[in-house]
Amino acid sequence: MTPLKRFKNLISVDKQDIYQIFLYSIIAGLISLSLPLGIQSIINFIQAGKVSTSWIMLVVIVVVGVIFVGILKIMQFRITENLQQKIFVRSSFEFAYRFPKIKFNELHNQYPPELANRFFDTLTVQKGFSKLLLDISGAVLQILFGIILLSLYHSFFILFGIVVVILLYLIFRTNFSVGLETSLKESKYKYKIAHWLQEIARNHLSFKSNSIFNFSLHKNDELVNEYLKQRENHFKVLLKQYVQLTGFKVLITAGLLIIGGLLVINQQMNIGQFVAAEIIILSIIAAVEKLFSGLELFYDVLTSLEKMGSVVDLELEEEVKNPNYLVDENQITLEGENVSFSYPKSDKELLKNINLTILPKQHTLITGENGSGKTTLLRLLARIIEPTEGNVFINNTNYKRYSSEEYRSKIGIVTADEIPFEGTILENITCNNPAIKMDAVFKLVEKLKLTEVIKALPKGLDTNITSEGKQINSSAIQKIVLARCIINQPKLLFLENPLDKSDEQSCTEIIDFLNEQNQPWTLIVVSKNNYWKQICKQTILLEKGKIKLI
Repeated sequence: MTPLKRFKNLISVDKQDIYQIFLYSIIAGLISLSLPLGIQSIINFIQAGKVSTSWIMLVVIVVVGVIFVGILKIMQFRITENLQQKIFVRSSFEFAYRFPKIKFNELHNQYPPELANRFFDTLTVQKGFSKLLLDISGAVLQILFGIILLSLYHSFFILFGIVVVILLYLIFRTNFSVGLETSLKESKYKYKIAHWLQEIARNHLSFKSNSIFNFSLHKNDELVNEYLKQRENHFKVLLKQYVQLTGFKVLITAGLLIIGGLLVINQQMNIGQFVAAEIIILSIIAAVEKLFSGLELFYDVLTSLEKMGSVVDLELEEEVKNPNYLVDENQITLEGENVSFSYPKSDKELLKNINLTILPKQHTLITGENGSGKTTLLRLLARIIEPTEGNVFINNTNYKRYSSEEYRSKIGIVTADEIPFEGTILENITCNNPAIKMDAVFKLVEKLKLTEVIKALPKGLDTNITSEGKQINSSAIQKIVLARCIINQPKLLFLENPLDKSDEQSCTEIIDFLNEQNQPWTLIVVSKNNYWKQICKQTILLEKGKIKLI
């Protein structure tokens, strides 16, 4: 989708509000351009040395016109404020909705936190779009009505108006494509710098080393130089536009003054008409300046929409709405039939012809050397990724027949790289689910050996933690994530190295808890902890993406 199409889509969402803004601009434009006619009449009365009721009425009408235009502007500001709020709200929910539902493969070579930075482009769209609506609509109408009004004084102004419109179009046409292109390139390097700064912040302890510190500055210097190069290219386009604008203003001013002067000399216009014409000319010049400044803002808005599109355009998981297919949570059997998996644009198969069966309430350990495909198999069974070949069945039904929402409502999953989100410990465990009772939370905290950790914190479960949980140790972080996973009693539990940072004793006790007969889940775990082998009835040994032993 092109940036212009994205802009059209943005407009189409709030058509009614935009129509109102244009309507107010038309009314305000007509009133504003009728004011010179009133001033013309007032001057004529003054020249004639007449102070009459008509003169007083004209003064009152002009003043009322100024007030009414001001009221219309205030109403426009109210509408544009509503638009800004709508854009922000829609964008925030779109990002919040999309990120969890983006296909895994789409994010395979991406860094999601960096992509989330695209949300800040909403602020540019938010401010820029409303300003464009006000300034551009007003400027275009001002130029159009100004030319129409001038043509009433003499037909020659019609020809002059046509020349003005053609010149404006040519200036826009010659600059728009290259201006947008250079703006996009500039923005690209702007985000590369932001991403690199994010990397420095994320690894700030490593960058304390002199050699790595110097490397960070050197790389930042390279990125900044490239950014400045692209920024300069964009500025050259803007500079060219302003040179053209200056020439355009000189042409309009000289042309209209000469024409107006000649018409006065030839007695085809009086002084009042000439003054009114000059006011109109000044308003046209001011409107042209708004158009050119708006063009720069237009580049920024289109660029921001394109950057936001890098998230919006990512393909979402297919939503299958099939109310007739419901997972029988009391009897869940998982089967893999000739399952293979490889990433897009990759010839390497991470999984090859996998055949397996996991029975209800069965506990299965997936083991193997690093790179054998353990994590890939776990995520495939959890439906985070889809097989490139073969099928996965739930109760003899292809799991694609079930909606992802229906399937995921029955599962709990902990991945190796999962961390808490920013909020209280209680929020991280319950996600503010009102159905979860505090008694259940306290019992689970005790079972997962978190009680002493939480007691040591001044606010206990209400302690705020950062997104990386730096206030507590890594073992406690894993246990909080595990608590969040199992608090809702999932029927399928997928665990990837869930306790590898815990001490042996607590690890053993937690595994025993997860293995209790009264637990509701079928358990599939990836771990190098040998104790899992003792409690899991089935062990799948992977080697180079194939099942070696089951």
